[in-house]
Amino acid sequence: MSSDSNLNTKFPLWAPRPVEETLDIYANWAASYDDDLAEAGYETPHRIAAALAKFTTPDARILDFGCGTGLSGQALQMAGFTNLDGIDISAPMLDKAKIRNIYSRLWQGQLGEMTGITAGQYNVIVAAGVVSLGAAPPETLSMIIDHLAPEGLIGLSFNDPTLDHGSYEAVLDQEISLDRVRTLSCTHGPHLRQQKMGSNVIVLQRL
Repeated sequence: MSSDSNLNTKFPLWAPRPVEETLDIYANWAASYDDDLAEAGYETPHRIAAALAKFTTPDARILDFGCGTGLSGQALQMAGFTNLDGIDISAPMLDKAKIRNIYSRLWQGQLGEMTGITAGQYNVIVAAGVVSLGAAPPETLSMIIDHLAPEGLIGLSFNDPTLDHGSYEAVLDQEISLDRVRTLSCTHGPHLRQQKMGSNVIVLQRL
């Protein structure tokens, strides 16, 4: 698996960092984010949407956690999902997401918190590239599970650098061993096609 990417040269994405640096990176990236990822062949959001469509209905109440500029919400909408909310920690990214008019509710959160979310409120929580190296830390997955409705679904991705790091899969394995979730599907495929980077797209169900 390759972790080489022109994007990682432009923005040092796939490395642990303080929260302030993460916020600065995404604030500075917001203006060119969509164009950069389109050029890189960003496929993971569409893969997550297609995977979720096999296990839930178009009217499922979905939270796009770490929605960014709304690329993942757009992919969900294109897959037929109609009931979408979005949250992100980056105000400049949210400004771009608002323009898409995809989300019924869109608001700014805080890193490490599920701000404005009641436990059990959502049937589905999507985290496209969010719980990953250089973005949200591994324990974020446990927080998402805590807030998911019983028997609800999580659609998430681990890109190749995240898989190579191992700490994120360790948290997932622990949650499975504790019988908190089970894996409905896990497939490796293209993440950034032009950069030859892949990702695991995973659908989990809360037990």
